[in-house]
Amino acid sequence: MYRLLRAPLQPVTYSRWLHLCVPVLLLALWMFIEPAWPWMPLVIVIPFGLVPWVRLAEGIQAQFLLTPHDRDSPDSGIGAAPSARWADRWRTLLWLEARLAIALAAMAATVWLPTMAVELIAVALGHPLTADLMVPFSPPRWAAALLVPVPLVLLIVIVVLLGELVTAIARRLLGPSAAERLTALEARTEQLLERTRIARELHDSIGHALTVAVVQAGAARAAGNPEFTDRALSAIEETGRAALEDLERVLLVLRESAQPVSQRPTLAEADRLLESARASGSEVDAQLTGPLEQLPGPVTREGYRILQEALTNVLRHCGPVPVRVRVEMAVGRLDMEVTNPLPREPVFAPGGGSGLRGMRERAALLGGEAETGPFEGSWRVRARLPLERIR
Repeated sequence: MYRLLRAPLQPVTYSRWLHLCVPVLLLALWMFIEPAWPWMPLVIVIPFGLVPWVRLAEGIQAQFLLTPHDRDSPDSGIGAAPSARWADRWRTLLWLEARLAIALAAMAATVWLPTMAVELIAVALGHPLTADLMVPFSPPRWAAALLVPVPLVLLIVIVVLLGELVTAIARRLLGPSAAERLTALEARTEQLLERTRIARELHDSIGHALTVAVVQAGAARAAGNPEFTDRALSAIEETGRAALEDLERVLLVLRESAQPVSQRPTLAEADRLLESARASGSEVDAQLTGPLEQLPGPVTREGYRILQEALTNVLRHCGPVPVRVRVEMAVGRLDMEVTNPLPREPVFAPGGGSGLRGMRERAALLGGEAETGPFEGSWRVRARLPLERIR
């Protein structure tokens, strides 16, 4: 009851009313051609319902006029895509037929009820009734004055109810099919996975930069050597700039900007990580073999992040200790190994578990595996990433 009382003040009432009246234009046009066959528009729309793009046009119109409050939301339940299957075409055809039938009822109420109100006003003012009387009886003047609002209220009620009916039918017949819902779900899943990947990448990149900066600053202060301090500051500056580039690229992705984003780093740029670790005081014994520039995109990008996280964990937990890095392209796979001696006491260790878990997740997404743990008195990170299934 409250919704009916509030309906005259709601814009959606009048947008749905407009939607109900649009199909009557076809009927009015046909009545000029052949008024003896008023049912002919129901036949005319049959071939149009089988055209795939008609469903797109009807869906857009229904979204803007029937559900204007949530047309940009999936909650509207009305799709806006061409018919991809015959089932969608038959649903579109059924929608056109139902829309025409409901439009006839809406137009009849729109014409008859306001005309009745006008004639009641004429009776109340003492004018004689016309021959084509729309009022089913002849009320006295005082009764006609009291009955004037009734047709208008009844018109609003009919428009609201027909609007609700046509909206429900639109959600049923123009709504996404099971295949479209599955496609939308897959797209949403991909979006969530992309956001998770971005969050993990931010953790790896910014975490590496901050760890290097903290370790280098502490080492420079402890060394008291101007030359070492100058090298440490230069390394901090270079690492910070690289982290800012990663941060800018990720922010552009999150904003869905149309600007081109910088390329994600690959294993061909691993020297940047190795030099950063050396500048922090670590002795890095690195051996990278094979044409790393020819690695598949996902492998070389995720491999770079795994190596970055492994070196970050070394600096974070062990400080500037000797590190042994091996990256090799074997038959059908990429082998990576980072080994360092275990310290007696951890140096700086906030949140290391997420980094180890991130390396395992990166490897698992590519169908590979990553192992971390003690090995012969040292700490070892070893990853194997397949190449054949990625190409």
